[in-house]
Amino acid sequence: MNGGLLSSKNLGKWLLILLPIVASAYLLWPTYSYYQLNQEREALARDSAALEQWDVSNGESFIKARNGRLKLGLDLRGGMYVTLEVDVLKLIEESADPSSVDDDFTKILEKTRRETDNTDNDVLETFLGNFRGSGKSLLQYFTVSNQSDPTEASIEEKLRRDSEGAVEQALEVIKQRINKYELSEVNIQKQGARRIVIELPDVKDEKEIRSLLQTTARLEFKRVVMNRELIRAFYAIDNLLKGVKPDTTVAVADSAALASADSTKADTTKTDTAATAAKTDTAGKKDNPYAGLSDDEAARRIKRDYPLSHMLAGYYAQGENSSYQPFDLILKKPEDFPETGLYRFIVGGKQLPQLLKILERADVKRVMPADIDIIVAAKPEGTPAKDGTPEVYDVYGVAREADLTGDVVTEAFPSFDQANNRPVVMMEMNADGAERWAQITGANINKRIAIVLDGRVYSAPVVQNKIPNGSSQITGSGSPEEANLLAVVLKAGALKAPVKIIEERVVGPSLGEDSIRRGISSSLMSFALIILFMLLYYAWGGGIADIALLMNVLLVVAGLAGFGGTLTLPGIAGLILSTAMAVDANILIFERMREELYAGKTLKQAVDQGFSKAWSAIIDSNITHMLATIPLLIWGSGPVKGFAVTLLAGAIITLFTAVVITRAMFGIIVDSGATTINIGQKRTA
Repeated sequence: MNGGLLSSKNLGKWLLILLPIVASAYLLWPTYSYYQLNQEREALARDSAALEQWDVSNGESFIKARNGRLKLGLDLRGGMYVTLEVDVLKLIEESADPSSVDDDFTKILEKTRRETDNTDNDVLETFLGNFRGSGKSLLQYFTVSNQSDPTEASIEEKLRRDSEGAVEQALEVIKQRINKYELSEVNIQKQGARRIVIELPDVKDEKEIRSLLQTTARLEFKRVVMNRELIRAFYAIDNLLKGVKPDTTVAVADSAALASADSTKADTTKTDTAATAAKTDTAGKKDNPYAGLSDDEAARRIKRDYPLSHMLAGYYAQGENSSYQPFDLILKKPEDFPETGLYRFIVGGKQLPQLLKILERADVKRVMPADIDIIVAAKPEGTPAKDGTPEVYDVYGVAREADLTGDVVTEAFPSFDQANNRPVVMMEMNADGAERWAQITGANINKRIAIVLDGRVYSAPVVQNKIPNGSSQITGSGSPEEANLLAVVLKAGALKAPVKIIEERVVGPSLGEDSIRRGISSSLMSFALIILFMLLYYAWGGGIADIALLMNVLLVVAGLAGFGGTLTLPGIAGLILSTAMAVDANILIFERMREELYAGKTLKQAVDQGFSKAWSAIIDSNITHMLATIPLLIWGSGPVKGFAVTLLAGAIITLFTAVVITRAMFGIIVDSGATTINIGQKRTA
């Protein structure tokens, strides 16, 4: 023998085999860790105090493991699958002048609906084709708000722009609403020309979700109110949550005497910082309840004493040209803050869900001032101070009553300011809206107006001057994408393209668990049959192929976890099929090797010839295999796409395991000095 199996000559081949296994274990570790942590967390579900302590100790690890784990589809996990269709034809109908609509126009609409229902045909192009065929002119029914002398082409362009934006508008509104439910791993995506597919894992109230998805969006323009009155509202909410009567105005109470009525889950970094500041900031205060306490104990008591305020970071500037300076709300009274100036409040992304829950409570709404609402930005922003916070959201005080609603907006589109080439949004209003907008902007020069959609602020621009004609230019967008999003939001109150549910499936958790059991059982049976066949027919060679086959399965599953893929029931079928086809390459190689050995070649020659002569056939079969999955990936959706993903991944990994890994194993055997191996070849007399 030339050397052993573990000789230095074989080191590279062993690394080639072992490194993919180690990499797979690394990618699958979050999956194992998540299910271990999830079991611990579920065991504490009925003990709120223990659960909160567990979240503090293990919350970060739990979230990290959950984000990195192998995700399960709705058919395995349970949840709700909904397909929505945006009614573009309704948008076209509502865009027409009601006084001009006649029987001919109605007939064109009806014909278009018949031709586009239950299809993915372009509704607008079908409508325009039918309209041209009728001999009618678009000018009879449509106008363009910012053009005194519109043309057929300009009307077509407006309808096309509105139709294309209708789906984006619906997408944004639905995303904003679904986010309020704090569901993890929600998948919302556009499908085809006018459909939206939504996957909602772990949904418990299907009726509420249906109502939520089909409710008309509400766009409002509200004055921003950021002053000492807003700070007073923060403290009133703190007092309510910690059990102090609403008429009590004590700013700092004895923490030992306060009841822990509704503690919140806060970002520990923010709380610890507040605790340190509270312990050291004793100027002007005879009694500091946090002095002398450890950081952990001070943080715990601050969370109890300031259930809402401890989550907020405040910034203040005296005027537009002044820089923002941070300040803390802890151990303060409303009278400690200036009445005039610019205030800004932010909340960390980790604390946002808890803050939103507090603000939605009926008792919290009752203790707030009658004319102020506290709402949060729809998207994260940076902070004035570079404090390293990864994600923060602005918290706004706005007038409770809207100054204007979105139904007056007739047009909104992104553009660029020619003076500085920065992205802006152009907005047009109807005559009634323009008159009211002129009054609002004239009364709020150098003040901010919040653009609110479904209770979240998308922008809060400063009014530079009175706008008399309803044609506004909104600046402040950091990128063209932000400008486009704001335009979509503004049109949410103008476009009347409702959405309807055209498909809905609900999978219960028990059915999902049953699918997992059946999927695992069928997979194990399939693997067992393949492994048994290879062992019986190809002996030791079959054993090598079986090891490569198991590595194939491991790498496919690890790849799905590593690249954020989702394992579905059809995906399991694709995995079984791909593993069955994986041994096909080994069969081609083994048959060539058997022929070479039967012809009297040495084991080394038979191995070399077997792999080299079978290579072209292996490549051909796997390429055709991959090509067959491409149409499924492009045009398929849901279960079909899940099947195609695992099938394609299996085909790619098969080339590695069946050729590279198997070749490395045979190379180790040959280099160790073996002269023969039983792969079921015919024996000569």
